Amino acid sequence: MASSGSGRKPNILVIGIDSLRADHMSLYGYPRFTTPHMDVFAEEGAVFENTFSAHIPTTSGYGSMLTGMDCFGTQIVALRHQGGIRDGVKTLAEICKEAGYNTTCVGFGGNPASRGFDKYLEFAGWGSWNEGRSPKAENLNAVAIPEMERLAADDKPFMMLLRHMDPHAPYLPPAPYERAFYHGDECDPANKSMDPVMTFKPFCDFFAAWMPPGIADKDYVIAQYDGAVAYMDASIQAIFTAMETMGILDETIVVINSDHGETLYDHECWFDHHGMYDCTLHVPLVIRYPAKVPAGVRLSGYNQHKDLVPTLLELAEIEAPGCAFDGTSLMDMVRGEEASHDSSFYITECTWMRKHGWRTPEWKLMVALEPDFHFKPEVELYNLITDPEENENVAEAQPEVVAYLRAQMDAWIARREAETGLPNPMHHQGDWHGHAGVGPFKTSQQAYDTMHIGDPNQAAKLQSEARK
Repeated sequence: MASSGSGRKPNILVIGIDSLRADHMSLYGYPRFTTPHMDVFAEEGAVFENTFSAHIPTTSGYGSMLTGMDCFGTQIVALRHQGGIRDGVKTLAEICKEAGYNTTCVGFGGNPASRGFDKYLEFAGWGSWNEGRSPKAENLNAVAIPEMERLAADDKPFMMLLRHMDPHAPYLPPAPYERAFYHGDECDPANKSMDPVMTFKPFCDFFAAWMPPGIADKDYVIAQYDGAVAYMDASIQAIFTAMETMGILDETIVVINSDHGETLYDHECWFDHHGMYDCTLHVPLVIRYPAKVPAGVRLSGYNQHKDLVPTLLELAEIEAPGCAFDGTSLMDMVRGEEASHDSSFYITECTWMRKHGWRTPEWKLMVALEPDFHFKPEVELYNLITDPEENENVAEAQPEVVAYLRAQMDAWIARREAETGLPNPMHHQGDWHGHAGVGPFKTSQQAYDTMHIGDPNQAAKLQSEARK
């Protein structure tokens, strides 16, 4: 393959890992050795320590990651977004295709931001307790590596998106990873930590479909998440090894990113990725491209998903006529020209709850746009310096801070509405929860009784079969 020095543009590989929270990676200081291969790989590029998914969850997260736009630019904030992406917005695949790239998407067809790829490939990325352990990443490799070989043999450069699903529930990593971080009795009846999880009506049937019958210990489930990350890490190394064998690794801009984090046992948002706590907002970002990205760089400046596309276009020297991005290239931080991008920013969530807020380096404000099924207060305020895990809501004790942050948020919303000529999409979601005709919830009890994931009959059948 010709190198980028010959005039050929570099390949672009975006590894988008669903539900990977940065603080459960050894790369970001997690005490469990969950990402040894990505740790080594990251030493050959730049690690961004404060990358945030400002718009939760998957649909809106990838919406920003693959367009360079914020939620006003995409008009996407809801998981169950209706229709495609806003007219006039180009996806990364469309931009690359116009620049002469072949493009392939693995595991992400049907999402608004996946528009424009030449080829879509799928793999088995789900599972249940009855089906056994889920080799999601190996399933991805079986599809992605042959496709990468095909693309590498072509005269054109390629842009490829891999959507890994291992950290996304169900957490069912294959052996030996299911016991890598847990050595106790997950069904010890004296352990009651899973009682509130398995009695949470909206999710309990889903959990019963993939957690062990009689599950009692939350730490076992967390260890399954960590095991899934470690298993995926080993499988991703197989991709890097294949690229090295093909002779394309150094001629490819490789990105490791996540659409959002995961709540696990945090904040009573059991083993999912809703809410706007930092366990969900803070995601990893690694960029490796030896020609232009120095090795061993760790950058503490703030950045968001919207900055990725402009970064890739600068690195690959791709022109995007007619595109005006909300984000800006991170190469100014890599070169030391800027210490940080915006450190105060608008955050949204429209998954199982509909909320928005404002995050600064010191404070996190969250405001509910309708009652949520966790019966949480309408306004939450956390001091991120003294309470980084966001356990103490100080909204009532600090009304002046709430007012100040709300004013900042409202001013930013007004500015973006004026700049784009578009409304705040958080206020125009209709039946965002998937229940036609219900409209916004009036009470938390209504939300609790309405929202549900999983088939109770199927869950009972799976649990019964597993016990036998």
